[in-house]
Amino acid sequence: MNTLEEEKRTLRKLIKEQKALGLTPSEIQQYSRCIFKKIEGLPEFCEADTIMAYWALPDEVQTQDFILHWYQHKHIVLPVVDGSYLRLKEFTGINNMRVSNHFGIEEPNAEDFVHPEKIQMVIVPGIAFDKQNNRLGRGKAYYDRFLMSIRTFKIGVCFPFQLLPHIPAGPEDIKMDIVITC
Repeated sequence: MNTLEEEKRTLRKLIKEQKALGLTPSEIQQYSRCIFKKIEGLPEFCEADTIMAYWALPDEVQTQDFILHWYQHKHIVLPVVDGSYLRLKEFTGINNMRVSNHFGIEEPNAEDFVHPEKIQMVIVPGIAFDKQNNRLGRGKAYYDRFLMSIRTFKIGVCFPFQLLPHIPAGPEDIKMDIVITC
């Protein structure tokens, strides 16, 4: 019998293989635009002053256009990996980004955002999601630990092949309020 962690590891490998076969850069952009159009239509988005997003890796739902469009109208906060935790920094423009030495992700070169309780909506990446709003991350539990500490509206975003009927989830895995794909 497989343990929960073995099931998660197997599913991560399967999704990674599908990504490798996967989407063209044009399809990634098309799906990403569609996903963010849906997000922008949500009442939670319209009412939110402070949104936590992420600066996307090439194989993730692309957030950069969304962030660049909205940061002058809303506070956009991005996570920065610090050991086994996420620190938050406000996005203040593309010229204030630097490449981190963790995952090679660009991150804001800014002071820490010290008011996570002000975040009204979080856009969360994942390896896979299911129809019960469970999320499978990369396995380090960064988002689960962070999301446990705040009460906010959580949106999982993914490509269609990442939305599954069921994924393995335990009590420490934080559910999304909604999962959006196109």
